[in-house]
Amino acid sequence: MHPAGESVPESPESSTAPGAVPYVQGVHLQRTDENSREIDALASVLGGATGLDGLLGDLKYQARRSRIPARLLGRAVSEAYTWNDYDQRDPQWYPQGISTSADASDTETVSGRRVLLTTWYSTGRDGVKRGSRVTFLDLDTLKYRHVLLVIPVFDKAGTLSLRPMNIHAGGIVWAGQWLHIAATRRGFVTARVDDIMRVAGDDDRPDDIGVDGHRVASFGHRYVLPVRTTYKAFTDDGHQRLRYSFASLDRGTDPPAVVAGEYNTGSHLSRLARYQLDPDTWQLQTGSDGFSRPLEIDDGGVLRMQGVAVAGGRYHATVSHGPFMPGTIYAGSSGRLKPKRLALPMGPEDLSYWPSTDMLWSLSEHPRRRWIVAMKRSAFD
Repeated sequence: MHPAGESVPESPESSTAPGAVPYVQGVHLQRTDENSREIDALASVLGGATGLDGLLGDLKYQARRSRIPARLLGRAVSEAYTWNDYDQRDPQWYPQGISTSADASDTETVSGRRVLLTTWYSTGRDGVKRGSRVTFLDLDTLKYRHVLLVIPVFDKAGTLSLRPMNIHAGGIVWAGQWLHIAATRRGFVTARVDDIMRVAGDDDRPDDIGVDGHRVASFGHRYVLPVRTTYKAFTDDGHQRLRYSFASLDRGTDPPAVVAGEYNTGSHLSRLARYQLDPDTWQLQTGSDGFSRPLEIDDGGVLRMQGVAVAGGRYHATVSHGPFMPGTIYAGSSGRLKPKRLALPMGPEDLSYWPSTDMLWSLSEHPRRRWIVAMKRSAFD
């Protein structure tokens, strides 16, 4: 993707064997083995997994429609919602990524519900680094619940322990039962919604995490979701490492693809990479060498790009101008992106597209200025 007026660089070298899919060389992802034994051990301590249905039946917090009219939050905003008062101002957690049940399912619902999913990262401003979490929000009731991302591990003595998943979580793709979460230089971490588990108590030990016999602490979160595998990022000699700052699902291709991109303030490249999904497993397509390689990498993206969604055959990219200036959306074909200024609230982050409604969804991150917004895609034509 290239800003308007800039020339399009030549594409990186691709595989060109007859009949081969033209994967781009130079960067790739390699999926680790699933840590099934550790997850099973955690489930044994917690009495089994509740899964997504169990979580959706126990949503606790109440979001609401924004008291500020949608159009005053951005020229392109059609709908606007916000978190409860505590999450709206909490300086310890910042919202980042967004996906929806329209990504997860062909019916655009899960368990009969329209669900919005966001990620948050812990700032550690109070001295406690709590990692990352995902939030499930029912769009009809506006009820929601936070779920802490965790890593169960065995120590040398075979004792189970629990760690937070310390990533920025700048983007997320909900594909089938899988959540693929952007982890910057690491690549992606991947969790399965069937693995959601309930922790006894709710706010008993909000500053602790760990396993003590049959008691689990999870920074005050009633639910935890263990990371099952990682797509580790690798770079060949002579190539610049790709940073997975955000991600979205493109259902406009067959099979669907994950579009990942880089945040850039001017000192690095700002690229977009497209990875094909396996429609049977909803995992990234893997070659005979065990690697997942991008179908394409598009160089020269927009500065301060926070999220990108492909809709109507066009790119749509959010750009933040800090905590006090409204955000911008760039839209168009590669090399012909045009800005729509004052389109979003200040501090916009990731993007996701809902096909049947032709709406783009985004969210903003700064305390006391946090909204979830929906925009008509046609506003950017």
